[in-house]
Amino acid sequence: MSIEAINEQLLRAIGVGVALLDRQSMKFHFHNDTFEEWFGAPGETGALHEIFEDLDSATLETALSEQGRYTAEIKHKKKRRTRVIAVDFTAANDGGKQIVVLVCQNITRIRELESMIDSYSMMVERNTREIKREKEQVEKLLLNLMPRSVYEEFKTFGVVTPQLYDPVSVLMLDFVGFTDMVTSVEPSVTVTELNDIYSAFDRIGEQFGCERIKSIGDAYITVAGLPDPTPDHAKAVANAAIRYIRYLTRRNASHPHQWRCRIGLATGAVVGSVVGIQKYVYDIFGPAVNLASRLQEFSDPMQITVQDVMAKTLRDQFDMEDLGTKAIRGFDDQAVWHLHDNKKEMVSRQG
Repeated sequence: MSIEAINEQLLRAIGVGVALLDRQSMKFHFHNDTFEEWFGAPGETGALHEIFEDLDSATLETALSEQGRYTAEIKHKKKRRTRVIAVDFTAANDGGKQIVVLVCQNITRIRELESMIDSYSMMVERNTREIKREKEQVEKLLLNLMPRSVYEEFKTFGVVTPQLYDPVSVLMLDFVGFTDMVTSVEPSVTVTELNDIYSAFDRIGEQFGCERIKSIGDAYITVAGLPDPTPDHAKAVANAAIRYIRYLTRRNASHPHQWRCRIGLATGAVVGSVVGIQKYVYDIFGPAVNLASRLQEFSDPMQITVQDVMAKTLRDQFDMEDLGTKAIRGFDDQAVWHLHDNKKEMVSRQG
């Protein structure tokens, strides 16, 4: 077997199309079987543009003249099959005759794979964004259920160690006539208004460093001094309570549905932890929670009732009214106080 035959066999084996063209006329003088299989035999004129109609002849000529070489990618359609071909033109001299060596490689599969990789990369990027967005939503939801430090512990270890917080101050708020309102208006109205009110309460509490623990229907519980100790925890819940009532008063002036609340404030110890396995709920338990719940029962609508220990802390900064000693379920008899809005009281006295 001659060297030429061996080279031809090798070229066919590696799937490379080869052709020789006259440098001046750019007509074909030779092409191998692979070239003919892809593009067919050159026509009667044997001109390059008959096979590569989209090839920029001027650019090709300039590149061969200046650099002696030109490479490009072209698309060639044969029947229903479109191939992407990498073409490489190289100017050469064959015994004083100027020729051009054309080498063609079928890179269709490579481009298809690249396209698949690009599509896959876009899909991965899109899924990554979706996962990130879902993670942020989950994080936001969990941060609505528990303090950030508790969430960080839960995220890191998968569990939350129950913690004793002492002292903290608890605010227990309950709406008056809530049951009658629920039965007399559309459920969507009740939910919408509760959402507006609780959102406002959350913003107010955040201003004073209060952490909303939960809302159960018409009951709203927030606490100061948890999870990070706060020296002025009693003052924080007192300010929040006053502003809750101010907000409801202003809201009632312009809304058809009137919301009135009773509030109880208590200082003491609580235990905080995540409760549940499938449905996570962060909750607090302890004397301060129970006492705040009992104290709000002594409040008239739009009033705040405070235990004696807290009243001693707040009396220099707030207007307090002694209600005397009361029997409190689950606790010893003790003095209780009403906490008044200083601004409201001042207006009343001036009037």
